[in-house]
Amino acid sequence: MSPKISNTVFNNIETAEKRIADLRTKVEEIRKIKIENKIKELTQENSVLSAKVEQAKNELIRLETLNGKKQYSIPSKQTVDSSAEKHILKVKQPEKTVEVVENHKEKKVKEPLKKCKEKPNPTSNVDTPVDVRKLDFRIGKIVEINKHPDADSLYVEKIDCGEENPRTVVSGLVNHVPIDEMRDKLVMVLCNLKPVKMRGITSEAMVMCASSDKVEVLIPPSAAIPGDLVHCEDYPREPEVQLNPKKKIFEICAPDLKTNNEKVACYKGSPLIVPGKGPIVAPTLKGVNVK
Repeated sequence: MSPKISNTVFNNIETAEKRIADLRTKVEEIRKIKIENKIKELTQENSVLSAKVEQAKNELIRLETLNGKKQYSIPSKQTVDSSAEKHILKVKQPEKTVEVVENHKEKKVKEPLKKCKEKPNPTSNVDTPVDVRKLDFRIGKIVEINKHPDADSLYVEKIDCGEENPRTVVSGLVNHVPIDEMRDKLVMVLCNLKPVKMRGITSEAMVMCASSDKVEVLIPPSAAIPGDLVHCEDYPREPEVQLNPKKKIFEICAPDLKTNNEKVACYKGSPLIVPGKGPIVAPTLKGVNVK
């Protein structure tokens, strides 16, 4: 065979191999496209079938419900696993084993697990003294006053104590203080008494007065405003949120609440004051009880 013919044959073989390779590539591409199209087709068919199954299931549930059959939900795997885990957690832990070496022999002694108990704070149960520091005295202003509809001797007042809403207070002062003298008056109020109904109206505080045969409403300093806290020298304020009637805290303090010779309201001789503004005083009464 001449060299020219040989070269032609080899070239033809090389060309044929390239074409075969190209054909194989195209066949592979066509096969992939057909597979992808088939997958899409099957996916769509599966979606349609799933929808039909769900529709049929819902219709079956509807028909069974109409026929009085009770439906039960099947717990999910997560719910089952969670329940199993809770059950496992309830299993008691084994007793703790402590190894003891004695006479060159190992002995195992079982020692039950003990819970560590928190030691009580020795000061947590220590009560502060029962005295005026437990009483929540504040300055209030009478913003409304009327006679009690069902009791001739009682006033019903609305008193601004510096809170969001005025407090309703029922006072037995009709026979002692004219109503006009009570209107818009600044007063000292005991604010942590337990609310109590007085002839059908709940009273939420008490107006403090100097009292003997005569009764006078105590007068706060002129610069005081509603909500000002009343302090007692030598007795730092630690008022209860609400006085427990069974403990009779006010009744214990009451005998030591008096006006002094300067008409200043005091507890055991220590003045009741609004810091920076002045003392609480009675108009005229000296050495009488404050209640």
